[in-house]
Amino acid sequence: MAERKQFLGVAQANTDLLRLLSESSDRTVTDDELREQRISFAFGNALNSNKITKESVRRASQSVRLISS
Repeated sequence: MAERKQFLGVAQANTDLLRLLSESSDRTVTDDELREQRISFAFGNALNSNKITKESVRRASQSVRLISS
């Protein structure tokens, strides 16, 4: 089996990324940010179609409501 470079050694941690993660760890996500994340998730998981746009997902999200139990 071919060895993969990514598994041959330990990569150094990206210090900028670690700093950003540390700074954002106690930040609260707003309702608007969460809504946009859900829209982005739905759009990214939609069938590959030129009829589905991020805006069409956004409009659909306004009329479709989830009921939690």
